[in-house]
Amino acid sequence: MSNSKTVRCDEKDKNTLLKFKHGLTDFSGVLSSWSTEKKDCCQWRGVHCNNTTGKVAELNLHCQETFAISFDDLHKSKCLKGELDMSSLFDLEFLTHLDLSNNDFNTIQYNTCGTPSHECGNSSGSNIRYLDLSENDNLRANNILHWVSNLSSLQYLYLSGINLQKEENWLESVTLLPSLSELWLANCRLQDIYPTLPYANFTSLKVLNLFGNEFVSRLPTWLFNLSCGITHIDISKSFIHGQLPETLPYFLQGLELLSLQRNDLNGSIPNWVGQLEQIQKLKLSDNLFSGPIPTSLGNLSSLITLYLGDNLLTGIVSEIFFHLNPKLVELALGSPSLIFDFDPKWIPPFQLQAIHLSYLNSELPSWVYTQTSLTLLHIDNSRMLLEPPLKFWRFVSDHVEYLFLFNNSINGNMSNMLLNSKVVWLIGNNLRGGVPQISSNVTILNLAFNFLSGPISPFLCHEKKERNLKYLDMSHNLLSKEIPDCWMHWKSLLYINLEDNNLIGQIPHSIGSLSNLFSLTLYHNMLSGEVPLSLKNCTKLRLLNLGENKFFGAISSWVGQSVIGLQLRSNQFSGNISPTICQLHSLEILDLSNNRLSGPIPSCCRNITSMISKNESFESFYVTFPMTMVTFYIDLTLLLLIKGIKLNYTHSIRVVDLSSNNLSGSVPSELFMLTGLQSLNLSRNQLMGKIPQDIGNLTLLESLDLSSNLFSGQIPQSMSALTFLGALNLSCNNFEGKIPSGTQLQGFTNLSYMGNSKLCGPPLTKVCPQDEKPPNEEQTREENEDEDGNFEVQSWFCMGLGIGFATSFLGVLIAVFFNERFRHAYFTCLSQFYYMLTQNFNSIS
Repeated sequence: MSNSKTVRCDEKDKNTLLKFKHGLTDFSGVLSSWSTEKKDCCQWRGVHCNNTTGKVAELNLHCQETFAISFDDLHKSKCLKGELDMSSLFDLEFLTHLDLSNNDFNTIQYNTCGTPSHECGNSSGSNIRYLDLSENDNLRANNILHWVSNLSSLQYLYLSGINLQKEENWLESVTLLPSLSELWLANCRLQDIYPTLPYANFTSLKVLNLFGNEFVSRLPTWLFNLSCGITHIDISKSFIHGQLPETLPYFLQGLELLSLQRNDLNGSIPNWVGQLEQIQKLKLSDNLFSGPIPTSLGNLSSLITLYLGDNLLTGIVSEIFFHLNPKLVELALGSPSLIFDFDPKWIPPFQLQAIHLSYLNSELPSWVYTQTSLTLLHIDNSRMLLEPPLKFWRFVSDHVEYLFLFNNSINGNMSNMLLNSKVVWLIGNNLRGGVPQISSNVTILNLAFNFLSGPISPFLCHEKKERNLKYLDMSHNLLSKEIPDCWMHWKSLLYINLEDNNLIGQIPHSIGSLSNLFSLTLYHNMLSGEVPLSLKNCTKLRLLNLGENKFFGAISSWVGQSVIGLQLRSNQFSGNISPTICQLHSLEILDLSNNRLSGPIPSCCRNITSMISKNESFESFYVTFPMTMVTFYIDLTLLLLIKGIKLNYTHSIRVVDLSSNNLSGSVPSELFMLTGLQSLNLSRNQLMGKIPQDIGNLTLLESLDLSSNLFSGQIPQSMSALTFLGALNLSCNNFEGKIPSGTQLQGFTNLSYMGNSKLCGPPLTKVCPQDEKPPNEEQTREENEDEDGNFEVQSWFCMGLGIGFATSFLGVLIAVFFNERFRHAYFTCLSQFYYMLTQNFNSIS
């Protein structure tokens, strides 16, 4: 035997990797091992080489995180950023596996040649079999699929989470990949599924995932004519409508997973679904399917997941439906007209891990308590008696790890309950009494939209030991008293929502001990006092909503510099707007409306750099919690007043609202450097001066309200560049001159301009002097005749009005002096009549 020599990294591949690294932003040193000092690149992080040649074969730089906030840069602070140079990576001519998923790349560079490698050189990526760029949420690329279609060896393609809205003919591009086995395009904002296309030329496709797109279309014809032996189809949550075919499509007989849930499919569930002998997961929930459930579903011996809930199905479901299928582990059933009729003594042949029941109108079926392997229990839209209640809560505490009770009529008293599940989601169940206690197992607790009352101090201060709770929502209840000063025992909290209760007092200082907190909502309570400076210690705080309370004092340094959304509307904050606001470089939502702020708008506002970018923002407010069984995506909302309408926004929008204060001075031109602004509201202040031409820089502006100020001068011609403007209010100012013509500014009604007496031009009826035409002789004669006729009519009208008034006056005079109620009504009417008369007289003259 001879000693085998260790194969080291190819020098050319090493230089290619260093070139790729050079174009990236790597704040946390993910690629710190990629250096000239460590010469063997096969030992670098994420690099795997061929044991024989030393050539790079795999590159795995998937980014991990413990929790994620989609609008938060911090959740990807340990991920790679910047430009993704694919042309450089494809110089690795033996690279077969490339995983760059869940990073934060914003642009992508690749070779745009449209033919194989003899024209593109070694950068064609012709050996790539596995490509994963998914969950790069900010990645912007045009025709990325057109480029991918040149990767002739590609078998696995994962692009989920990338915005492909502008992709041209995406289906044709992916069908050009002859070896493609798995295609994942979930949540890509795709809009065309080509419903009339008879065939899609997939030759090797086994897995097709189009979950969460925006098709708004009927089921495509090509989906049922796939001749490639497909096994997995998922087009859930994609606005699909129509009916399933009446007969079993020949090419779908080998399906193992069919998921069409959360669409608008109607008609009956066809009997052929019960003939899918290899089906393991069948998910048709949340549609408009009607009629009975096919009894043949009970014969699917391989079925482990059955989701039929939240449809319009009818009939009776009993133990006979399930036959003897011991493999079933997940079940979702329930429709408004579906009747459950189980034998109380029935013991199922299966042990379910997940149960989703809807529209129960009686007690919880007794067989549920036999499911000792249960991990997830979801019950919604039910009038359900928990008798005896302790039996249910004890069963849940002992077995259920994920508990979801949503929109039920339980009417339970929770004062003495102890909750033990990892996830407790109890929204809108008419729960009453005090806030229940929780064990250290609880990670997510949502008790919103119930009738819980009393103080929250027993909940927060019951035991002085560390908890593991990350998500706390007790909004929309009847909670009262003060917020206790016990937050130092809840340092794991990431999210707090106590909105819409009856809480009083101040924000306790211990709130500053929540160093991981990223969202705090105390909106619409009766809280008061100054905001504690300790809040600044919450360095990861991104959403802060203290609106509609009675807080006072100055808006000062208690605002952390990581804040994206700051909502302080409808309080009693006073003083000048501090220049420290300008240090909030990540700020995208600034709502200080309806306070007592005074002084000028800070000219340093141009330093809020996140409002300068003109890139479209598709980022949603949500947080993810990866757990053992599932990953939870919890949507967050922020109530904003935009275009005169209060709406809950679940996505990022760039807003400045300083309305209803006492701000004075002129608007600084620096404000119009925030070119990413989508809504600007400065109404009901004492601002003055002219609106500069720089306002035309705000080309993404959708809503502009400058009403009820002291602005003067002409409306800038540059406003014609605001092509996205959908709401405009310039009323009650001192604007003058002609409204810029030939623009969308004429598309608004005169209400947008009323109260500016010196304005003229469409849409106002007042004609500008420069637009008046000298009348010709014929027009003058016609106008004189009209005036004579009008004068005669007006004379008779005034004469008749006088006679009528004189005669009626004598008739009511006695009643006026002898009846107090009539006298009061009479003089009120007379005053209104006098006003109308003078107005008519002025218009006549």
